Amino acid sequence: MPDLKAWRKEFPILGKCTYLISNSLGAMPRGVYAELKDFADAWATQGVLAWEDWVPMVKSTAELIAKIVNAPRDTMIMHQNVSVLQHVLISCFEFSGKRNKVIYSDLEFPTVHYNWKAREADGARVVIVKSPDGVHLPTELMLKEIDEETLVVPVSYVLFRSAFIQDAKAIIRRAHEVGAVVILDAYQAVGTIPVDVQDLDVDFMVGGSVKWLCGGPGAGYLYARKDLITKYRPKSCGWFSHREPFAFDMGPIDYADDIMRYSGGSPGVPALYSARAGYRIVRKVGVKAIRKRSQQMTARIVELALALGLKVNTPMDPALRAGTVSVDFPGSEEACHELIRRKFIVDYRPKAGIRNSPHFYNSDDECDAIMDEIRKIRSKSKM
Repeated sequence: MPDLKAWRKEFPILGKCTYLISNSLGAMPRGVYAELKDFADAWATQGVLAWEDWVPMVKSTAELIAKIVNAPRDTMIMHQNVSVLQHVLISCFEFSGKRNKVIYSDLEFPTVHYNWKAREADGARVVIVKSPDGVHLPTELMLKEIDEETLVVPVSYVLFRSAFIQDAKAIIRRAHEVGAVVILDAYQAVGTIPVDVQDLDVDFMVGGSVKWLCGGPGAGYLYARKDLITKYRPKSCGWFSHREPFAFDMGPIDYADDIMRYSGGSPGVPALYSARAGYRIVRKVGVKAIRKRSQQMTARIVELALALGLKVNTPMDPALRAGTVSVDFPGSEEACHELIRRKFIVDYRPKAGIRNSPHFYNSDDECDAIMDEIRKIRSKSKM
């Protein structure tokens, strides 16, 4: 087990507070300062000519993530966020035939739900699988619903409230057996648990850099399996989706014959610069080492939470738990505000409670401290 404490100096915020919120916004790497200066210098000195370097960054920045998730070259691009990417992918499908079922659980992040429910007006038949406990989604419940009428299965690898790791491989295998497509949301997975898109044989994968990749906002990513890239013609598109965007052709779109057909309009260039430092650190540390360290810290938090009599809305089995431990108790939302006031940075989510999300740069002492602070706040509230 490598000593990861040396990485703490690369994240300035760790010197100012106890930062346990990587499931929401990863700590900013110190290297982002230099990256954004490079962006500003390019704009200031090259002006419009800087686009010659900026446009290729849609793919070159994605290649840094590709190395983390074992994606083949030219199968990933950067995009705005997962909401936009869901919209782009949804626009690839028709819902007029018998195969029009869309299956996901009631524990998905709402942005996925909003996008797919909006397509019921176009004929999509949305089937929502209910979790029996609000924490887990038994794989067999998903597999039971996936049949020959299923078109798309948009599911999260890791559920955002409970950090439950779904059996994505089994879901993908079943979907392929009946001819359905899986769109895997890996937002809460990449950077904290090992993800291998080739081993999973997933059709599409979406996610973002805000959380465990420490890449900041505005840097979403899309993976498309190589043999599927040219199969689909997204109706949600833009000039960079065209084979020759600078031809400014006014005829029907002639789609790019590579992953760029999913790209849309002009990229958010500053976000691409700011994301790269985090990707490089995560790759250098290694996700296997991050996962091992995460399991140690989350187990510690679970043990301390149970000792305090808190409700743990997170899987007890470490193999099914990703990087977050959600704890709940009467008054937990108010307690979260007080924790933040005391410089313990966490967050609260309904039906989850206080989400504690240590990353590789956190320490055992910080895990102990947050639970002790919760104990103090609860003791004071009972006085």
